[in-house]
Amino acid sequence: MARRAHAYPQVTPTAADLVDGAVVTAPPTLAAADAARLARRRNAEVLGTGGAGWVLREDASRAEALGVGHLAVRRLARRLPVVTARAPEVTVRRHLAAGALAVVVVRGRLPLGVVRRPPPSASLSMRAHFERSLDDEGRELLGTVGRLAAAHGAHAFAVGGLVRDAWLGERAQHHDLDVVVEGDAGLVARALADARGGTLVEHERFLTASVGLPDGRRVDVVTARSERYEEPGTLPLVMPAAIGQDLRRRDFSVNAMAVELSTGTFGLLDPLGGAADVGRRRLRVLHPLSFVEDPTRIFRAARYAARLGFVLDAWSARCRALALELVPFTALSPARIVAELERILAEPTAADALGGLARAGAFRLLTPRHRARQVTVARLQALPATLAWARANSLTVPPLEPLAAVLAADQPADVAAATLRGLGLSGAPLGRVRDALATMAATQARVASARRPSEAAHALREAGPTTAAWLHLAGDAADRARLTRLVEAEPSGRPSLGGEAVMALGVARGPAVAAVLGALRDARLDGEVHDRAGEIDYVKAWLQNMTKEG
Repeated sequence: MARRAHAYPQVTPTAADLVDGAVVTAPPTLAAADAARLARRRNAEVLGTGGAGWVLREDASRAEALGVGHLAVRRLARRLPVVTARAPEVTVRRHLAAGALAVVVVRGRLPLGVVRRPPPSASLSMRAHFERSLDDEGRELLGTVGRLAAAHGAHAFAVGGLVRDAWLGERAQHHDLDVVVEGDAGLVARALADARGGTLVEHERFLTASVGLPDGRRVDVVTARSERYEEPGTLPLVMPAAIGQDLRRRDFSVNAMAVELSTGTFGLLDPLGGAADVGRRRLRVLHPLSFVEDPTRIFRAARYAARLGFVLDAWSARCRALALELVPFTALSPARIVAELERILAEPTAADALGGLARAGAFRLLTPRHRARQVTVARLQALPATLAWARANSLTVPPLEPLAAVLAADQPADVAAATLRGLGLSGAPLGRVRDALATMAATQARVASARRPSEAAHALREAGPTTAAWLHLAGDAADRARLTRLVEAEPSGRPSLGGEAVMALGVARGPAVAAVLGALRDARLDGEVHDRAGEIDYVKAWLQNMTKEG
């Protein structure tokens, strides 16, 4: 029993009191697979590699599982906070709260052990952020999801770009909501569809479901999960897990925040320091082999950086360089690369994203020998303007085709062919790209030397829209001006008379109809015919000439 008026000594916990994992020293040149075995044998959570940094055992084990265990363990090193054994407990807590996965505790120069990150828990409320970012319906919808999850014995969390943008202070520009459920996501999604009169699509293999609501919103409901990649570039195997593991499987720290929905307080879970990275406007991967596991994250990094004005931090850039050293990734399908490129091309900031990818050497994912030269970077940055020009002039140009032409041009023939294969091109699209590259000079010459506008227009129509876009992109200012005049003049060359009208004037049904309409178009482009009456006179004269020739 405590005695009154008795002074008791105050116990202040130190970093040493919090140590819950061991550290083992490893040579920086040790193979990652050997380092993983060493860590398992010593039951250590962290490997110290001297000046190279610290390596988590899970990262060394991941290298082993991905088949890149030959890498020197120093390639997997990262920075971890280091504190002395006598440092106060609060110092360790602050490092963990800032997103550190572990804190190394040293006594003198020797590591004593590590303090590992506890399971995530909600900290501050995101209610004010959501009030600025979401409309009333969006906030009410999230509350409904949270209540339905709780009613079915589950916990729901808002995740992804919604949380990132809310923390950034941006107004949500879309109606889609991403929700992770600890529990049965399908059950929660079905309950939401029933409650809101929505449509439900389930993907049991991926533990996901989508609910389309009558107001056009969509809620993607996903079971909290962990992922395992069996080799670089493959789609992962997914397994139900807790929210903490779900956040750790994500691409970047800024996308690894969650907001709990079940209590209605909108508490933020930020176990990996995403909020701090949003504040610094930086992108940071969650482990050194992130881009090896999923190389398409390289494209997403460029897209997010351009859209949000963020910068890939130096360590993550080294991780990206490591992944690009390990190409090719035979399990990475062209379809996945193309899907990421098409998402980039749909962004207003596509020029910056494409330029960043080229400078980073990202197109080596298509074929290891690809090298983006200065002219390639310039054309990639100009590509969105060319696509906008094509749309404005009603040219049907699949965006992937001029992009493929840019990436294949100025490469050795075998590299160009491998680049097009890496984009999955075949059949007619492949033929159009090859024609654009092969006939560019000839088409330029025909257009430039044409004596009449109709001759230039014929040359451009025969070349096709993809070649026209490539000419606009790869040509000089004079070429672009000439192309623009031709394309803008094309609508004025369309005859007002149609097939039925020329047949009523006496043109026989069949090939003659197309012939006279083509002649009419040329006459209008060349300024020989200006109106409908002139077209009628032209057709009559054309018939007379045909009669004489017959």
